[in-house]
Amino acid sequence: MLDRIAWVILGVIHLSPFVAFFVPSLITRLYGVAPDDANFALLQHRAALFGIVVIACIWATFDPSIRKLAAVVAALSMISFLVIYGIHGQPVALRSIAVADMIGLPFLAYVSWKALFAN
Repeated sequence: MLDRIAWVILGVIHLSPFVAFFVPSLITRLYGVAPDDANFALLQHRAALFGIVVIACIWATFDPSIRKLAAVVAALSMISFLVIYGIHGQPVALRSIAVADMIGLPFLAYVSWKALFAN
């Protein structure tokens, strides 16, 4: 049961950026990038890729056979962002995203350990 809850939490953490694919105005709210900025298209694509993370986490909630892959996908998403965030001096505009990922790290550690080492 705890496994499922942790997977859902990881999926929910990635849900807001994924919704930005369907509601592009969220890109401006989340990242401060205007629709006429060339980076807007990249961020919309990034939002679509978050769909992969959301789907993997929710799928892993119900299907243990996908958990190893889902753990890797979620880890790549969260850890790579936190590393990039740190390298770029922890921009204030991205702080809420970093905080969400940091909140998710214990859940990621738990599901990763369970998926990769406990079975």
